[in-house]
Amino acid sequence: MAYIEGHARHQALLLPASVEDYVSADNPVRFINAFVDDLDLGDAGFLRSRPKATGRPGFDPGDMLKLYLYGYLNRVRSSRRLEAEAVRNLEVIWLLRGLRPDFKTIADFRRDNRFAFKAVFRAFVLLCRKLDLFGRELLAVDGTRLKAVNSRTRNFTKAKLDKYIKSADERLETYLGQLDNADRGEEAGTTRRSEALAAKIAKVREQRQVNQAMLEQLKASGESQISLTDPDARAMAAHPKVGVGYNAQVAVDARHKLIAEQHVTNAGSDLGFLAETAGAAKDILGVERIDVVADMGYYMGEDIAACERAGITPYVARPQRGTAVGDGRFPKERFRYDEAADCYHCPADQRLDTRYRWLQGGHIIVQYSNPRACGGCGLKPQCARGNFRSIRGRFRLGAE
Repeated sequence: MAYIEGHARHQALLLPASVEDYVSADNPVRFINAFVDDLDLGDAGFLRSRPKATGRPGFDPGDMLKLYLYGYLNRVRSSRRLEAEAVRNLEVIWLLRGLRPDFKTIADFRRDNRFAFKAVFRAFVLLCRKLDLFGRELLAVDGTRLKAVNSRTRNFTKAKLDKYIKSADERLETYLGQLDNADRGEEAGTTRRSEALAAKIAKVREQRQVNQAMLEQLKASGESQISLTDPDARAMAAHPKVGVGYNAQVAVDARHKLIAEQHVTNAGSDLGFLAETAGAAKDILGVERIDVVADMGYYMGEDIAACERAGITPYVARPQRGTAVGDGRFPKERFRYDEAADCYHCPADQRLDTRYRWLQGGHIIVQYSNPRACGGCGLKPQCARGNFRSIRGRFRLGAE
């Protein structure tokens, strides 16, 4: 049985008369084309949205935006790959009407108009809202780490710079001592050794001056870190695979999993961003109240209270913190507080009454325990590390 064979390359074929015939009516590039054509690029903040009367003609920002959105939709981020797609991809050839911008033009467009893309995103969200694609009842908020072009070796903290300066001082002291010994010696080869030590001392002093200058710059800026390649990037200590990067906060509507709000920060954790992210999504969706879910990384009392004041009902998992959880013992949440009797009830349903109380920073700290009940309790191995378990309560002064 023969194989299926293609046409001979030199054979003349009857192809469609226009590129239009290669792109189906429901192809996503038609939406990209219509969406960008409907935008006011000048109001959005794109440069050169109005062509000048003189000079060499440039590419229309609308065409460049179409190419960028196509790449985003199809996970083609590289400027060089987008340049290649404009030559070989029939969808891109149709979208750009045969234009072939080079990779530098594409990269410069992305760099020069980076602040205008947020307006494009907002216009897309408003379009989805107009088409009733958002449920506008439930949001999910989460953060993701984006890796920067800055390596860990070019990211510095105060502790790292102090360590480098201290190490430089120690090496200088060692080299200077060795140089003194070499200068006092009369054996052969001391001159060459002295020259080598002098070169090492000069190099260490130069690097120390650089580190000292960075340390002074860091103190003057009030920041916790300084990055040399990407100044806005920060080290993400909790995510070593990312290293130095950014924290992107995203709010997703539950109906069709469409993103309603996004912004990028350089904070190392998600704490404090729930109300900000969900509030911005609520405003753009145009609702009075909305529910939001998030993981325990967002659990922060002040942020949850801010959500409730803004008409947002948050559902956030409460983290289990403390040494008891780390040791595998019952967390504090397993102890039920009785406000009327001002006592706690343990997992064995024993009552823990007030044992000590003291003032601390405008709060009353109360320690609840029941040593007698703990002595013969069968749950003691799962509950107490010592002779008995105590629970601390924290109350505002005058609000107990």
